Amino acid sequence: MHRVARFAYAAAGSIAESAASLVPANGGKFQRTFRVRKGVLDRFAEWGDTQRDRSRPLLWVHAPSVGEGLQARPVLEALRERLPAFQLAYTYFSPSAEHFAKTLDVDFRDVLPFDTVHAARAALDALAPAALIFSKLDVWPMLTEAAAARRIPLALISATLASGSSRSGRFASAFLRDAYARLDAVGAISADDASRLIELGCREPVVRVTGDTRFDQVILRARRANADSDLLAPLRSTRPTLVVGSNWPTDERVLLPAIADARGNSGLRVIIAPHEPTAQHLGPIERWASSAGLAHARLGSARAPDADVVVVDRVGVLGELYSLADFAFVGGAFHSAGLHSVLEPAAYGAPVIFGPRHGASRDARLLLEAGGAQVGHDRASLAMAIRTWIADRDARRAAGAAARRVVEENAGATQASVALVEPLLERRRILPAR
Repeated sequence: MHRVARFAYAAAGSIAESAASLVPANGGKFQRTFRVRKGVLDRFAEWGDTQRDRSRPLLWVHAPSVGEGLQARPVLEALRERLPAFQLAYTYFSPSAEHFAKTLDVDFRDVLPFDTVHAARAALDALAPAALIFSKLDVWPMLTEAAAARRIPLALISATLASGSSRSGRFASAFLRDAYARLDAVGAISADDASRLIELGCREPVVRVTGDTRFDQVILRARRANADSDLLAPLRSTRPTLVVGSNWPTDERVLLPAIADARGNSGLRVIIAPHEPTAQHLGPIERWASSAGLAHARLGSARAPDADVVVVDRVGVLGELYSLADFAFVGGAFHSAGLHSVLEPAAYGAPVIFGPRHGASRDARLLLEAGGAQVGHDRASLAMAIRTWIADRDARRAAGAAARRVVEENAGATQASVALVEPLLERRRILPAR
């Protein structure tokens, strides 16, 4: 890293560390980013002193948020099975991933400290990893520098870089290029991603195409869904069912009128699981249902099985609710936040509808090319898509089968990612050479 960039980066890290100790106990999402890091190095050190078994090697996996964590989970599970003697550590950046981290079978989990030289060295002292694996794209300059200095192998799995990403610009490159160059193994989602990652700074000899572990993750989740569970059993129905997932108000302004236009006398049932199920978000959905003459109920209520509109007021259940879908709408593509995961409904064989701003989603492109998805550009085209899949069961089922094939044909990235990591351990003589 250039000296000027390094000075600026170090200064920003020091300011962030100071803010973590000063931020008040209450506050919003931004403040929480600092608040959860108060005392984080002490937590690392305590675990290192009391629970780190130095006779056992440790693998450290880092994923910034829940989406990247979902990519990392099948690899973590495979590593746990293949390397039972290892300890596993998992870190995340976003506080929103705290609940997800608790669901993982790992020995240590916590938020990643801010990326300063001191914090990186302290975290490495505490965990003493045999290798450090990043999920998707985020690598941290000071952490990779400190790990490389200790000859700790560094890997990046399910790596992807969108065309035109800001990380490819000169400003980001000044801070990140050296970090990407230090990676010892990079598993890219596609050949196009591999090329862009090399341009970003990854060394060409260490980059290979391994695929996207999210395909394995959604297949696994679909297989584990229990139709007789307390969540799903009351909602099973012969009515055509549209599951709306990860929607935002910008989606709803177009989607909800389109549903009313298309529903007619079809008996269509709609299950709506907003990205942020707050009272401020759920209230307008319920008022829309009432104004449209549709019976609505919250998920889990006694009235939910017979409701026309089921409003989901909790997080963590959408992946299972998609199993009820005859077809799905996935939100995010009517504003700049970006399209959310279209693979979860596709894994259940549910064809998908989404908005027009889907260009950055490789998954959306694959589904569209296979005939497993439709785009709704406005109220009229959304209504047409919904009406088509209500009325034409054969077309809906064919599209759903096409969506499922896309998922199944792209499976296998988990084992490819494990195969990417294992030679790094062999190199350090932690695993015997094959």
